[in-house]
Amino acid sequence: MNDSADDDGQKTPESQKLDFKTKLAYGAGDLGPAITANISIFFLLVFFTNVAGIPAGLAGSVLMIGKIWDAVNDPMVGVLTDKTKSRRWGRRLPWMLYGAIPFGIFFFLQWIVPRFSADQSANIWPLFWYYVAIGLISQVFYTVVNLPYTAMTPELTQDYDERTSLNSFRFTFSIGGSILSLILSKVVFSLISDRQQQYLVLAAVCTVISVLSLYWCVFGVRDRILAFEAKRTQLEEPPSIPFFEQLKIVFTNRPFLFVIGIYLFSWLGVQITASIIPYFVINCMRLQESDVPTVMIAVQGTALLMLFVWTALSKRIGKKIVYFLGMSLWIIAAAGLFFLQPGQIVLMYIMAVMAGVGVSTAYLVPWSMIPDVIELDELQTGQRREGIFYGFMVLLQKFGLAFGLFLVGNALQASGFQSAVAGQSILPTQPDSALLAIRIAVGPLPTICLICGLVLTYFYPITREMHAEIMLKLQERHKKIER
Repeated sequence: MNDSADDDGQKTPESQKLDFKTKLAYGAGDLGPAITANISIFFLLVFFTNVAGIPAGLAGSVLMIGKIWDAVNDPMVGVLTDKTKSRRWGRRLPWMLYGAIPFGIFFFLQWIVPRFSADQSANIWPLFWYYVAIGLISQVFYTVVNLPYTAMTPELTQDYDERTSLNSFRFTFSIGGSILSLILSKVVFSLISDRQQQYLVLAAVCTVISVLSLYWCVFGVRDRILAFEAKRTQLEEPPSIPFFEQLKIVFTNRPFLFVIGIYLFSWLGVQITASIIPYFVINCMRLQESDVPTVMIAVQGTALLMLFVWTALSKRIGKKIVYFLGMSLWIIAAAGLFFLQPGQIVLMYIMAVMAGVGVSTAYLVPWSMIPDVIELDELQTGQRREGIFYGFMVLLQKFGLAFGLFLVGNALQASGFQSAVAGQSILPTQPDSALLAIRIAVGPLPTICLICGLVLTYFYPITREMHAEIMLKLQERHKKIER
């Protein structure tokens, strides 16, 4: 029946325009993962050292283990979702439906401090293994709800412009969720004085919002997904490509290797900056913990606004120049932060805004280069293999983030950073060596990463002219196939 409808020129349900409610529900699916991921990126390391009392090196190792496991379990969950069969929910939605509550519970459990022993020194290793175990399980359920969600975009619509519109809703909820999480942390930190209670309340609020938003997505897109599933089951599925064949595909594509490098160095700079800012604000600028979210909102809010500016500018002056402009401002800001002294609050916020201008290009430019790489691959091989390239980008991003967290934690510990005693209301005074390490991590260390990214961007081989030539050749090939 569907086939005849197609032959008559009628639109099948999955190719029709998406209504506003469906787009809104789909966007809401990224709210929960965005809120929880943002809170973890900015606060989990400082929570481990300043609240749970874990040495900085061990705290960084906890986060590194979790991120590496997150990267490893992605392809496993992806294969399982592809093989899932459910008449009531399709392939993706059962994972989100049944994974939402465990996802929320294990996110919350990361923010409690169990007492295994009255002796603080004897409590460290049991706490370490507790957070490793909870972190591993939490990352599994993050993947369980987030990976099926990201895979739904091509299933909700096959229309090129509708996909762009759909992703704009997702992007709005994602960035909005990140900023919302910082506003919530600002409010909670201002209202509650006990450090451990602050994180428990913040985690509880974020958990409830995350779970509810996931259910909003599941029930809001269900009809559309089931319409796609009814059509998909009538078609023959393409054979899967073996893992080592995928490796060969991505690593023989020279421009993709440049994109990987640009992306890893950019996000290493983002990760190091994000994880060290709380320490910088509290220990170097001698401000309160409630001031930390305000500084981060300045960075994230600027990054969100500048994304639209850089997008418009890149069409006129090109991706490379946009990247150079943004990163140059970030490098200036990083150098300024290194020399900043307590009391120079206005300067701190100016530099936070400047850093946000650069951070936005770390989001925008590498991801905008990937379609160029895919189209070059299509020209060379005759195949569209988006999944392989995007999959390896996410995989390598997580390994890069894991290394960044491990690096920051161990650098702090090597510098003599003093972790708090669990339950202690006053944070210990840090030695000059630890303060210097924090300044190096907020300034020179990200700068080195950014300069490496700039070098790779300069030598990135796909220019605007080369891309125009690629697209012209592809159009000619498509016309021949249509004939």
